[in-house]
Amino acid sequence: MNYLAHAYLSFNEPAVLAGNLISDFVKGKQVLQFPEEVRRGILLHRAIDAYTDEHAATREAKNIFKPYYRLYSAAFIDVAFDHFLANDFQQFTDDSLSRFSQEVYTSMDTFLHVFPERFRVMYPYMKQQNWLYNYRSRLGIERSFAGLVRRAAYLTDSDTAFKLFEDNYDALQVYYADFFPTLHRHALKVLDTLR
Repeated sequence: MNYLAHAYLSFNEPAVLAGNLISDFVKGKQVLQFPEEVRRGILLHRAIDAYTDEHAATREAKNIFKPYYRLYSAAFIDVAFDHFLANDFQQFTDDSLSRFSQEVYTSMDTFLHVFPERFRVMYPYMKQQNWLYNYRSRLGIERSFAGLVRRAAYLTDSDTAFKLFEDNYDALQVYYADFFPTLHRHALKVLDTLR
């Protein structure tokens, strides 16, 4: 899952949120350098990613992108699923997503001192461009795909990814609906075991 899902699945625990959002920038045993509560968020993020990679709906969804993007297909699915979470009215209304996004940035601002360097460089863009809220729109997804391609070592084209997203929108939404409730339950259990 991408940033919105990781933020949402931090269950309103500020230090867990910080760890969950910085986790991709923390390699291996570097996790031991962080305060215990932040470490819980990093470990939760890793458990969420492992569960996501193994889930049948996610594996099927990746096949949409795999012929064009191979190993990066999972990253495009993560962004696509954040779009469906942002538009999932059982989770968010437009107002509540806007409020949630601002609360996340406010909370993250208190953890600047633990940010790994690469996340510290990226975070101002996330906040200024309101990535969390903008997953809601198709334009936001198009921009997220373009950003993903810019940061990837071997990719040059995001237009194809966005066209695949548009052409397979309904199927991707079904995959999300099959997957997310089980992920939510799994994340709660994992967080409980990390206490």
